[in-house]
Amino acid sequence: MYTLYIKIAFRYLLKNKLYSFINIIGLAIGVASFILIMAYVNYERSYDKFEGSEDVYRVYMDALVGETFEESDAQTSNYIGPTLKQEFPEVLEHVRIYRLEKVTFKYDERIIEEINGSLADETYLDIFKYPILEGDRKNVLTEPNSIVLTESFAKKVFGNQNPMRKTLSGFYNGEEVVLTVTGLLKDIPENTHMKTNFLISFKTYGNWFGSEERTKLNWTHCNFYTYLKIDHNANRTLLKDKIAASDFEDDKEERYNIEPLEGIHLYSDKPYEAEVNGSVTRIRFLTAIAFIILILSWLNYINLSTTKSLERAKEIGVRKVAGAQKKQVILQSLIESVVLNVMAIVLAIGIAALLFPIYNSFTGKELYFNEKSIMNFLPVLGVILVGMILAGLYPAILLSSYTPTKALKGKVRASAQGLNIRKSLIILQFLATIVLLIGTMVVTKQIDFIKEQPIGAQVDQVVSFHGEFLNKVSDSLRKNRYITLEKELKKLPFVRNIAKSQTYPGDSYDNLSSFTGLKYPNGVEDSRKTFYNYWVDKNYLDVLDIKLLAGSNFVGEPSRENNTILINEACMREIEIFNPQEAINKSMHFFGQDWVISGVIENYHHFGLKKGVVPMIILHGNSSSNLLVKLDKTVASGGGYSRAISEIQEKWSQIQPQRTFDYTFLDKKFQAQYDEDTKFNDAFTIFTILAIFIAALGLFGLTSYTCIQRKKEIGIRKVNGASVFKILKLLNIDFIKWVGIAFIIAVPVAWYIMNLWLENFAVKTTMSWWIFVLAGLTALGVTLLTVSWQSYMAANGNPVDALRDE
Repeated sequence: MYTLYIKIAFRYLLKNKLYSFINIIGLAIGVASFILIMAYVNYERSYDKFEGSEDVYRVYMDALVGETFEESDAQTSNYIGPTLKQEFPEVLEHVRIYRLEKVTFKYDERIIEEINGSLADETYLDIFKYPILEGDRKNVLTEPNSIVLTESFAKKVFGNQNPMRKTLSGFYNGEEVVLTVTGLLKDIPENTHMKTNFLISFKTYGNWFGSEERTKLNWTHCNFYTYLKIDHNANRTLLKDKIAASDFEDDKEERYNIEPLEGIHLYSDKPYEAEVNGSVTRIRFLTAIAFIILILSWLNYINLSTTKSLERAKEIGVRKVAGAQKKQVILQSLIESVVLNVMAIVLAIGIAALLFPIYNSFTGKELYFNEKSIMNFLPVLGVILVGMILAGLYPAILLSSYTPTKALKGKVRASAQGLNIRKSLIILQFLATIVLLIGTMVVTKQIDFIKEQPIGAQVDQVVSFHGEFLNKVSDSLRKNRYITLEKELKKLPFVRNIAKSQTYPGDSYDNLSSFTGLKYPNGVEDSRKTFYNYWVDKNYLDVLDIKLLAGSNFVGEPSRENNTILINEACMREIEIFNPQEAINKSMHFFGQDWVISGVIENYHHFGLKKGVVPMIILHGNSSSNLLVKLDKTVASGGGYSRAISEIQEKWSQIQPQRTFDYTFLDKKFQAQYDEDTKFNDAFTIFTILAIFIAALGLFGLTSYTCIQRKKEIGIRKVNGASVFKILKLLNIDFIKWVGIAFIIAVPVAWYIMNLWLENFAVKTTMSWWIFVLAGLTALGVTLLTVSWQSYMAANGNPVDALRDE
């Protein structure tokens, strides 16, 4: 019986090629889009998941702002981990991690720089259950100067040699330490918020940086990530509340808190994160788009199937007269639906598999089908299968409801209820399409807006040069080499200016210092507000064209006696001064001494326009972190950048032969903050276009069958003198009404949703009225183009052909 049903299904699909083509293509595009989007969504939601990861929590800091506590810092003191383990029996273990921004390794003559590594307690592998290939999991990080490498990094350093017990030198901030390989890890997956290619024992900390004081437990050095292993049966909410209520430091302005490891990537966006995390808002938007596209393809199928069912009324009548029961008619229709959907799904999987390499280069992720990903996709496939059955159920029930007498007399007509359902489905399609169009335009406008907005500093044509010293250099010799290097670089015709700085706009939190407890000029001490600071030389403002609003820039060379500082407008307002001129020569107390404000600079966005301007204090010093070189604008033409970098590298190597050479273009680094938003915008646009195409495809099929059903009516109207324009108006007017209804509903829905999305940005564009109008006109234009072409063909048909049987 089922074999016969399947044969009939294939025969019907082959006979109705247009119907089959529109449905299969529409469903295939919808399912393929759904698979691609959900592959990315599943990847983002899979971060930091390993054996026991559900019991791992990270400690972070809250600060009191007004009357409420707000998340303030992903890093903590080195004391909190041992304290929490001692105070709360639910805490089984802790690990402290000190993130190393970049370490230069030397083995024989091979020099390798690696950014993904940390100093970690010996308990690291007890909490992070990553597979270990060689070494004792419990002891690999026990001894000072021990290092554990991942498999791929070990191969990069040692080639095909066995790395165990081999030694290599590590250089960090000019300090060298000889490390012994004690363990080898299987490569840690990329879907973790703290990328790791090497781990150095925490006991190396004091040896490396020459100070055992830094390894002693205290509440002041807040540069550590702290993770806890919680008892699996513990009440997490109660533990979180108890930790937050504890006052370990006798400080009412700050408190400690905990968050699940598995949620960090999508839900955490604190200062001093280990990396730029993802966004749960983006994931929710993409998930919504995936379901909208899939539902649009199902709505197309339902609309076309119900419209087509009127043509099959006589067939169903004959079947029932011949003895077919209602459940058999439903089963036949469902099998046809399953066959069509299976063909579409197979095609969709093929399309997705072909597009994965391109999609991976677009997203920057490694997404593919394997045993693990298929398991993750089971819920996705479940949604597709359930939707497939539900989409086929309504047309099946509708077909089975026709009575044989009416069907055989050709008196079956669409009921008012059926027409209302079909209209509702079409309006729903238009509604989703218009919301997506508005969303795409708002996202594009916002991304363009933040990219084009002035940031208060000129980062174009500025390059940061930096590198690691591979030998011990005294401060005086390092300073003299810098002076020589500056002099030599200024001789180059394309170099306009040079400055030294600890950091620059667009750089990470890691290269900034921060503190609380600033004493204002009026004597008030604020222990709540966080102030950021960094060191620069006198040329910094000129190189970056940062405007000085009042006072004077730094002069001369920095010295211990020099206690002048520059502050930005945000800092000025925080210390309760509202006129830049009034701030000059005022005194502020922090770091155990008084500092005199010599100048007030205009606000600039250090962290990009997604975040607000923070109170910034700039100190005068000789930082060797970054050598900022302002290049002449003429360098941009004719491949001049490559030549300029080569000439600077030559000078660098001559004067600092034992220092590695790296460089960063400040404008590219600053714009890189928006890479994920740009990708989100591109994905939003692409999938919105696909949604419009699916909607148009369904509209095309619906209009085709509408014209066929109304063929005789059109013929009669033409015989009675109706013009082509009147017939076009007749066929188009309903669709125009439906677009109008959808537009009225879509506008407030889109405004509300996109307003929520814009809240993620400190600096945001406006949702201009023309965006809503343009989205509505685009939807109307696509509708009219799709419907009018079919309507025009029907209106120009020969009425004799339509009325030949009358």
